[in-house]
Amino acid sequence: MVKVTIDDIQIEVEEGTTILNAARQIGGDVVPPAMCFYSKLPGTGGKCRTCLVEVAAGSEKDPRPMPKLVASCSTPVMDGMVVKNKTSERVHENRGGIVEFLLINHPLDCPICDQAGECHLQDLGFEHGKSATRYKEKRRTFDPITIGNKIKLHMNRCILCYRCVAVANQLTDKRVHGVLHRGDHAEISTYIENVIENDFSGNMIDVCPVGALTDKTFRFKSRVWFLKPMEASCSCSKCSGKAVVWMFGNEIYRVTARKDKYGEVESNEDGKTAWICNECRFDKKDASKWSIEGPRTINRHSVISQNHYTSDRKITDKKLN
Repeated sequence: MVKVTIDDIQIEVEEGTTILNAARQIGGDVVPPAMCFYSKLPGTGGKCRTCLVEVAAGSEKDPRPMPKLVASCSTPVMDGMVVKNKTSERVHENRGGIVEFLLINHPLDCPICDQAGECHLQDLGFEHGKSATRYKEKRRTFDPITIGNKIKLHMNRCILCYRCVAVANQLTDKRVHGVLHRGDHAEISTYIENVIENDFSGNMIDVCPVGALTDKTFRFKSRVWFLKPMEASCSCSKCSGKAVVWMFGNEIYRVTARKDKYGEVESNEDGKTAWICNECRFDKKDASKWSIEGPRTINRHSVISQNHYTSDRKITDKKLN
């Protein structure tokens, strides 16, 4: 076990733990944001640069600070390491710059995007973004395409986090999509449309941190904050059958996997990731096919959680100055 200090909070973790996972063990505002890293998908991380932190002391044996900010998702902790995240002005300024880069080609279509209200880029932009852009060049644009029977790709919104590629590598041995071209021409696509047909392709939607991959059966139907997320289970031979059904009244509008507070799909009791199959996700929209277990608490600070779980909150009057 090694001791590491993150934002003046000391914690003891196993050797080989990354700075990001050590911060997640502490929780709260100490945790750096991550747009590309996904703990359930090996090989992810190191692409979006939003998780960069300052290492004020490398280790107890070598307390010299690291000259550059490091990616917390891929940098292992050392015994005696001192890390600054929210307490570092360098990190704050860098994160603002990263947000600017991510928004260079990202369209401001939040009012019509299905991901609005649960978008990690929205949260990041709210915390570190600027009120105006300095970018004057022409943005690259793509037409939306159908890359699966029930999946729509909006490449304009993609930040090239590679999560959808990683989940396909893990869940199928016949990945048919990936990153085409290089540099500012790079895009997620397939050589032939409508070729992503494996039974677990819908999980690409769950791992996407923005609105680049959307569910065609839910497209433009409702805003997520108007729906009731309910934990539900069903009998399924392909997957665990444990999901979250998003209901409006007694009608199921969409089905997603169960996610933790970091937006990652939870694990089952056996330790395996609880991915759900396309049949459960796209075809089972009849409430009678599900056993509704109760409300699902969405542990996020974005708009989706606002005013949903306020029964124990005391309402106080505030005077306006």
